Amino acid sequence: MLLNRFTDFGLRILMYLTQHERALPITVAEISAQFDVPHNHLVKVSNKLVKLGLVTAVRGRNGGLRLALPADEIKLGQVLHDLEGHEQLIDCAEPPCPLARACGLQAALNEGMQAFYAKMNQYTLADVTARKTGEMIIQLHRNIAALTQ
Repeated sequence: MLLNRFTDFGLRILMYLTQHERALPITVAEISAQFDVPHNHLVKVSNKLVKLGLVTAVRGRNGGLRLALPADEIKLGQVLHDLEGHEQLIDCAEPPCPLARACGLQAALNEGMQAFYAKMNQYTLADVTARKTGEMIIQLHRNIAALTQ
């Protein structure tokens, strides 16, 4: 299973926001520059994260993004499920499959996907941004701060 780019960008945004220590929110432009991802894509992803209640957006001159919840309350499985946006791995109806009535493949794939999300829910955003990852994110924040001084 390959996660789509939208989900990848969403996870990057959430991870980057975990180590935020500045008074002002983090801009989409900053995240775009840090990860070398097109600004327009990140705007769409950040809007989705706001709608999901994972991120708050502050408008205006000193606006930007912040996590809406503590990182240890954000379950990865739920984030992946919400960002991926599909309930099934295959669609037996389009194009119509002659095996659809007697096939067990879709049920097996759905069971596997549910197991994947359940396993990922054992991890929080805080878990995956601990130790070396967290240190690297802090360094990215420091690099940006040094450039703006």
